[in-house]
Amino acid sequence: MPSGRLSVVVTRRLPAAVETRMTELFDVSLRDPDTAMTPDELAAAMAGADVLVPTITDQIDAAMLAKAGPRLKLIANYGAGVDNIDLATARSRGILVSNTPGVLTEDTADMVLALILAVVRRIPEGLAEMQAGAWPGWSPMAHLGGRLAGRRLGILGMGRIGHAVARRARAFGMQIHYHNRRRLRPEAEAEVEATWWESLDQMVARMDIISVNCPHTPSTFHLMNARRLKLMKPTAVIVNTSRGEVVDENALARGLRAGELGGAGLDVFENGPEINPHLRDLPNVVLLPHMGSATLEGRLDMGERVIVNIKTFADGHRPPDQVVPGML
Repeated sequence: MPSGRLSVVVTRRLPAAVETRMTELFDVSLRDPDTAMTPDELAAAMAGADVLVPTITDQIDAAMLAKAGPRLKLIANYGAGVDNIDLATARSRGILVSNTPGVLTEDTADMVLALILAVVRRIPEGLAEMQAGAWPGWSPMAHLGGRLAGRRLGILGMGRIGHAVARRARAFGMQIHYHNRRRLRPEAEAEVEATWWESLDQMVARMDIISVNCPHTPSTFHLMNARRLKLMKPTAVIVNTSRGEVVDENALARGLRAGELGGAGLDVFENGPEINPHLRDLPNVVLLPHMGSATLEGRLDMGERVIVNIKTFADGHRPPDQVVPGML
């Protein structure tokens, strides 16, 4: 453990209250302006810091970790997902990794319901018409969407966020179904009246809406592939607020264009800000710029968790949110 104040490098701008508290506790280098670090800048930061505070936009693979200096002993990720970090290599180099689980559960679940409503009720189409000044007035057959009550919602990944989505969907009168690596305890199922499907294929084929809420791992890459997307009802909707890599975007675009799917709501994408052009101009697709966790309250909570992890590490203890390979 280094003596004195830890040298901490933060790769993106954080809420002012979080940056101020970090400055009080650590020898911190803050990012200004708020742009993603280049690979060279990230390598330089890792070469001289005791602690790195990256975000999902920072790709920390084995090659990048090879450039880390001997002082780097903790990567305190600002976010719950750590698929941007090579955990096994970090561990082999004696570098701990922590994240910020749980604090974004409610915010992300809110966005799932917002996307479902936006797609099923055709809200963006109505908004565009109003903003263009092209509304001709009310008509009984205009902008007909669908009713959420009674629809079957299939949740892919019934963790914290999936369960929070289920609670909200029940309030809308939806039927809750889910697929998970392991079945929930009976009392957890009973809380949201959820039905477990051991077979993802069978669940997908019978749902009106699919919500993707599982992390990106090698086993979930393109879990919703072309074959599974074809199993969905032609009126079904898919919503993804987890990781873009879980859904085969090209197959999704083909299915939507062919009328094999009813719609999609996407907050995450396979190639980050490079959005698949075949998805942009479809009227039954709602695209958001990774806003699922974008609340001030959530960002402050994330910062507090990062600070607790670093402070606990500085005091010679294991960070409470330490991540190890295979735990996600």
